[in-house]
Amino acid sequence: MGTLVGKVALVTGASRGVGKGIALGLAEQGATVYVTGRTTAGGAPPTPLPGTVEETAAEVTALGGRGVAIACDHRDDEQTRAAVRRVIDEAGRIDVLVNNVWGGYEYFWDGTPFWEEAGFWTQPIDRWDSAFQAGVRAHYVTTVAAAPTMVAAGSGLIVNVSSEGAEKTDTGVAYGAAKAATDHMIACMAHELRDHGVTAVSLYPGLVRTESVLRAAEYIDLTVSESPLFVGRGVAALAADPDVIRHTGQVVRTGALAEEYGFTDIG
Repeated sequence: MGTLVGKVALVTGASRGVGKGIALGLAEQGATVYVTGRTTAGGAPPTPLPGTVEETAAEVTALGGRGVAIACDHRDDEQTRAAVRRVIDEAGRIDVLVNNVWGGYEYFWDGTPFWEEAGFWTQPIDRWDSAFQAGVRAHYVTTVAAAPTMVAAGSGLIVNVSSEGAEKTDTGVAYGAAKAATDHMIACMAHELRDHGVTAVSLYPGLVRTESVLRAAEYIDLTVSESPLFVGRGVAALAADPDVIRHTGQVVRTGALAEEYGFTDIG
């Protein structure tokens, strides 16, 4: 416990789900965690799912870290840059950047199928735009804004939350293409950052019991599934590893990280 005391993290898309779990995993180890999201207390919720950035920040603090909420729509480059500037201005550093924010999940509430059984040609084009603008582009812009501080420090960890959809052909064209782009982007970033001491990895969680997944629990076999906090413990383990750069440019999986670092899930 407390292996990340004094470290500063920025986790994007952390009002709920995997992003929130990552923020809480870092909090368990004492990190200061800035969390971004569109869902704020008193604001109009962009989705019918629970959770706000303020609630996540409060839970971070309750777990022993220090949580700071930043309202940010990562589809807007200037909001993204402003969020990163705030972290640097207030904390003076960014040790861990987790690019978790993601678009293209509207199927959870808009009534359209995600797996595209009827064919990608039947799906709205904005499904592609959401995955790339609020996902791939947002990850790139956030990293561009944060990288100079890490390079100057000669250290840092960048994690893009991705999925096995990058390696499959049956998870939807837009989703699979975006996740594959996310992975290759990390590999290219790692190539340029290695000599500066900065690590960049793609992280594949398993099936995670997020709020949206639990809404559809009657249709999903959750026998082998993970809590969002389990994913967070994986990120925290990477962040605390003094030799984490050996993983740079790679895809890492939460289950494999648990075996390597010896952490467990709740329950």
